[in-house]
Amino acid sequence: MSEIAELTEAASSVVGEKKQVESEEKTTHVTDGGWFPYPPSRPARLIPPIALAYIGDAVYEVAVRQYLLSKANMRPNHLHRSATGLVSAKAQSRILTGIEPELTEEERDMVRQGRNAKSGSIPKNADVLEYRHATALECLIGYLYSSGQHDRMIALIGRGIEHAEQQAQSSTK
Repeated sequence: MSEIAELTEAASSVVGEKKQVESEEKTTHVTDGGWFPYPPSRPARLIPPIALAYIGDAVYEVAVRQYLLSKANMRPNHLHRSATGLVSAKAQSRILTGIEPELTEEERDMVRQGRNAKSGSIPKNADVLEYRHATALECLIGYLYSSGQHDRMIALIGRGIEHAEQQAQSSTK
């Protein structure tokens, strides 16, 4: 290989490595507190439970929608009905009950804080206890998301969805 070709290849390699490092730095920055480059204003432990539930609700909704899109041949109406079956307060309450035995002490503490948080609104389609448990699940998800514990969050959401799907199947038999 000629000297010019070797220099060109070496320069190209250095540029490629630099872009990869920059990309990894951006990824690290983004995953420190969430999926976007807007880190929380304070540590997740200091964010009010209702605020954690606010972001947890959105993250959980995205997780459910992505799960449903992974299924074959889903029509929009069926997607909506299936999503409602997983994101309703009743479903979220059952999901929390299903994953509770797997929670760490820290996670149980976040669930307790979320369950006891006063949201200021009255549930429309759920009883108060289901609504509080749903808020507790959303608070937990919001906490895990905001504290950068994404692998744990994804694992718990996955187990929760599996639990809900198993319950749905057993109730139709």
